[in-house]
Amino acid sequence: METKLEKKVEKDSVKFDGLSSLTIELQDELQRILHFWSTEAIDTEHGGFLGQINYLGKKCDKAPKGAILNARILWTFSAAYRTTKNEGYKKMADLSFHYINNYFVDAENNGVYWEVDYLGNPINKRKQAYALSFAIYAFAEYFRATHNTESLKSAKAWFQILEDKFWDDDNIGYIEALTENWSPIEDMRLSEKDLNAPKSMNTHLHVLEAYSNLYRVWPNNKLKKSIKALLDIFQHRIIDKKTGHFNLFFDLDWQVKSSVISFGHDIEGAWLLHEAAEVIDDKVYIANIQKITLNLVNITLREGLDSDGSLFNEYHDNKYDKDKHWWPQAEAMVGLMDAYQIEPKEAYLTAIFKLWQFIQAHLIDNNNGEWFWRVDIYGKTLPTDDKVGFWKCPYHNTRALMELIQRIKGLEEVSR
Repeated sequence: METKLEKKVEKDSVKFDGLSSLTIELQDELQRILHFWSTEAIDTEHGGFLGQINYLGKKCDKAPKGAILNARILWTFSAAYRTTKNEGYKKMADLSFHYINNYFVDAENNGVYWEVDYLGNPINKRKQAYALSFAIYAFAEYFRATHNTESLKSAKAWFQILEDKFWDDDNIGYIEALTENWSPIEDMRLSEKDLNAPKSMNTHLHVLEAYSNLYRVWPNNKLKKSIKALLDIFQHRIIDKKTGHFNLFFDLDWQVKSSVISFGHDIEGAWLLHEAAEVIDDKVYIANIQKITLNLVNITLREGLDSDGSLFNEYHDNKYDKDKHWWPQAEAMVGLMDAYQIEPKEAYLTAIFKLWQFIQAHLIDNNNGEWFWRVDIYGKTLPTDDKVGFWKCPYHNTRALMELIQRIKGLEEVSR
């Protein structure tokens, strides 16, 4: 018996011709971004990758290096090697893996430091659940790509640390941060723009993302239980029952501390929740999460899109932040494609094409490589934004490109 998707694919041959052309463009852009990070972002003097390249392309060779940037670089090149078998990408993944092991891993207390200086000396030793999650995510991907057992061993150990040190037995969920030796810490923020709250949507989303990737290579029962617990937390604690959006910050007992709506997180979470349910292959969770996924995507289409198809940043106090950041545009393409695979409506594909056109016209830097951090409502770039930085990384855009390439390939196989 044909599925809804199979029937829809047969009717959309013209649209799929467009997807085939889109795939070529996505592949070209993927190679272009990876070339930038393979050539421009390497720290040839001090090892690893540079901590900062500014808007003008100036390399700041003495900039500090963050755990998040480095873990995301490792994930990116590991995934690129796994999907393309390009040996050059493996070389970059190896470089990143060894740098993290040598400079970010806390040999005394375990876990990973938040930040090191340009020489690799730790300058912020705090332990952030968010950083541990990305270390797990990256090391699991490196194992998927290379079968390096040391990588998997570390990812398993960090999973146990998250469960032992960060899980809140009294109120459920994961706290944000601890000191270098796992003691309580007063300031738990990821960045200065975040609230100092003990729990956040963002951290829980990326713990879930990390656990899903780890489960692919280590289908452990305790890990599966933790993934289910996270999916329950999203369904019953994080998703606002009235608006359908994610709430962002919480007290220990899950009292909401913020009214900001983040459209990028909504649509990124839409597909990551669905991915987690599918990874553990639980039919009840899949059915429930698919409804949530479609609702989050539909809300984003209805409330978060500009007339040109791009995604606004946030909504707060009855006002839109109308800047168009690079990562929500990338995540939105994946969320829309995931929604199409669940419920094959042409509107989802149309939205993908419009988003890609916006990205090509405004975010891709055709002169210096990579994508700009953001543009304003008029399509102008902001010279204060880095091209490479603590949070500016290759993970969102390369992942979106790789996800779409693989998903379109799957759709084409269904249509044959």
